[in-house]
Amino acid sequence: MGTYSIAVLPGDGIGPEVIEQAVRVLQTVSTRFGHTFNMHYALVGVAAIEAEGVAISDATMQLCQLSDAVLFGAVGGVPRYERPNSKIRPESALFRLRKELALFANLRPVRPLNALLNASTIKPEILQGTDLLVVRELTGGLYFGKPSEIRESPHGLEAIDTMLYTQAEIERIVRRAFELARDRRKKVTSVDKANVLSTSRLWRTTADRVAEDYPDIALEHLLVDTCAMQIIRQPAKFDVIVTENMFGDILTDEASMLAGSKANPIAAILSAAMMLRYSFGLKREAQAVEAAVERVIEAGFRTEDLRETGKVTVGTKEMGRLIAEAIPV
Repeated sequence: MGTYSIAVLPGDGIGPEVIEQAVRVLQTVSTRFGHTFNMHYALVGVAAIEAEGVAISDATMQLCQLSDAVLFGAVGGVPRYERPNSKIRPESALFRLRKELALFANLRPVRPLNALLNASTIKPEILQGTDLLVVRELTGGLYFGKPSEIRESPHGLEAIDTMLYTQAEIERIVRRAFELARDRRKKVTSVDKANVLSTSRLWRTTADRVAEDYPDIALEHLLVDTCAMQIIRQPAKFDVIVTENMFGDILTDEASMLAGSKANPIAAILSAAMMLRYSFGLKREAQAVEAAVERVIEAGFRTEDLRETGKVTVGTKEMGRLIAEAIPV
């Protein structure tokens, strides 16, 4: 049985509340399966700014570097730090974590549970069978390119942002998507804007070259605007979607609404299941957590954001307790 070190960064807003329940479930997994999860807590976001003067401290970064995984809650939500001219922004913690830990692959699964198909604004018959995974490139593109600034010009203020991708950055994220597709339904959809952007044209040719190494995986290309429509029109057609940073940011916010909600302890608990599967290679334990979530939902329990007539509405802590208890011995 394994011993794993986890940096726990609850953060702001709902972060501490939902992360508490993810930790509770991990502790149950530890007991039931005989693993040891050493949890090390630290501040991030507004909590860190107010206590330490920065969104994430050097000490916290070192903790994350030395840990086997990072369990992250949420940052932001305090208006005085959200102003465009704020010198310290809580979101800068995310960018530092992504860059310094080389977290280039952001995995965002969307699989609406059958018992929750009515929670979405999309018709249940459209959602039926949806099980997709968005692989978002996370350390390049428009969010990291330089220059990025507002500056004086002879005609007044002007703003510039730079979208930059290297062939190597594109290849490693696309290759990751193909590897993940091998354990799923063996289809990759590469999303770009190759009819307009030079970065997208490089993205597309690189994806085609990588695909030659995976003859067992089907590759298709979609323009990002077409993909945005198809996610709503026919979400079940997708398996693995791979795309650059900004496109992935927008598309996954859209796709999250297929499941009906984003902010509840179930999402944090399922993120912990992803940590078990992808960070620690504990597939059986991850499946046990996912099955426990489904079991509790099918039993009729809902959090406030998923309130449904005829179902039992419970709070965050109670939902965490129910899911932890549903993990088989």
